[in-house]
Amino acid sequence: MNQTEIGKFIARCRKEKKLTQAQLAEKLGITDRAVSKWETGKSMPDSSIMLELCEILGITVNELLSGEEIDMEMGTYEKKADENLIALKRKDENNMTKNMLLSIIFSVTLLIGIMVCLICNLAISGSLTWSLIPVSSIVFAWVISFPSIIMGKRGITVSLISLSIFVIPYLFLLSRFTNTPAVFSIGSAVSVASIIFLWVVTAVFYRIGKTRKPAALGIIFLAAIPFLFILNAILSKMIAEPILDIWDMLTVFILLISAFVSFLCDYARQKIKERKAQ
Repeated sequence: MNQTEIGKFIARCRKEKKLTQAQLAEKLGITDRAVSKWETGKSMPDSSIMLELCEILGITVNELLSGEEIDMEMGTYEKKADENLIALKRKDENNMTKNMLLSIIFSVTLLIGIMVCLICNLAISGSLTWSLIPVSSIVFAWVISFPSIIMGKRGITVSLISLSIFVIPYLFLLSRFTNTPAVFSIGSAVSVASIIFLWVVTAVFYRIGKTRKPAALGIIFLAAIPFLFILNAILSKMIAEPILDIWDMLTVFILLISAFVSFLCDYARQKIKERKAQ
């Protein structure tokens, strides 16, 4: 399975169908940059869109993975299919091995950090006191980060779910360890608002970001403005701080400028795509 040959084959089939990279990308719900990377052999189409890609190009998955049109003679076709399946399996195994190695290194590093905290605490105080704070934080970081490390992009949603589930218990434990109830009360309110905002960001990127990243960024910058007001209102009510100050107004101004630039970039990209399609 040669990525360069597959890329050339995709480019040839696309041109035969009289499609531009932007048009193919739009049909698949991805960016034209991703199509460009396929055609230059820098990456492979994701398995989740491989069938749809083949349907658009009028080829079989076997032909796509072979990087050429295959003679439908039974023996040749089955041989190619077996070779492609073996190559795909080997690629998946290599990716899994790489992710597993990274996750082991990450876990061992955090475990060493936990052991250092506990040993230092016992050596200095003779009991577990302050070490419980960094240890609980390290465990929380591991629970949140581990899915993304072992699963890659597919693990981002799992990490966000883990964050949504475990952040409140973590803040409760932290408030008990520090003997500071405000850590839980204020932290919980801020965390709930922040998690809702993170889910909005994730939804925007899954819905729009695949094909129009600048537009997705613009929407997120605009969504951050009401989030800022909500966050300030929560803090104002709980710690008697002013809802807005000069720094908040500056932040709003920067977010508005960033949103404007993002939408402008998206508009320019859409115009370029339209010209290429003509």
